[in-house]
Amino acid sequence: MSDVLTVARHGHVERWTLNRPKALNSFNKALLVALNAELDRLEGDADVRAVVLAGAGGKAFSAGADLKERKTMPADEVPAFVSLIGSTFGRIAGARVPFIAAIDGYALGGGLEIALACDLRVVGPNAKVGLTETRLAIIPGAGGTQRLPRLVGPGRAKELILTGRRIGADEAARIGLAEVLAGDEGAVARAHELADAIGGGGPVAIAAAKAAIDGGLDRSLEDALAWERSCYDRTIPTQDRLEALAAFAEKRPPKFLGR
Repeated sequence: MSDVLTVARHGHVERWTLNRPKALNSFNKALLVALNAELDRLEGDADVRAVVLAGAGGKAFSAGADLKERKTMPADEVPAFVSLIGSTFGRIAGARVPFIAAIDGYALGGGLEIALACDLRVVGPNAKVGLTETRLAIIPGAGGTQRLPRLVGPGRAKELILTGRRIGADEAARIGLAEVLAGDEGAVARAHELADAIGGGGPVAIAAAKAAIDGGLDRSLEDALAWERSCYDRTIPTQDRLEALAAFAEKRPPKFLGR
């Protein structure tokens, strides 16, 4: 845990909070280093079954890269910094456990890109999201041009990226950019409800299902079905599968251990 990223555990769910509210939770090097440190830890913690990613302060989930830091950065350091952002978001996308972005307030540029790297997105009523990089004479460089079209289609993605248009919570949910539109309870509370529901499943099965979906997207249907079967086979020898069958027969909730 660090000053720029706080971590709280709630049962089998963790909440990671981007904690730079005065800078609208924008990404600087320290925050990216902190995220990678927590991702390293997460790989060895089988007790965590879902992660809610949120922003501190209520005004923004994240406004993207810290432009004040970027302004003072020598030009020859910028490519490495952009690569660090992209690799960090890639690690979130490829994590064993599902990540849920809880978007209250602004999620702009890289702030939306990290949300796109998450498995699910929950938007609060005051959410305002957009890939605004072309307004700064650059392009989304941390996965935005690839992940957004996979969610909303290439035409809609081009319209949003080329214009840099910001959209509200209702439109984000309507076009499929967000899976859940929260009510007055806010995005964080709704995201925790979703995370708790995910955490009630078998951990090995949740990881295998996520891998099956992600790994099948760019395959032919025939290859994707074979990939799905290989992911299914991961669940067969587990104690959790036997526990689920026993719990069903005994009419009690299962106690999954992730093995």
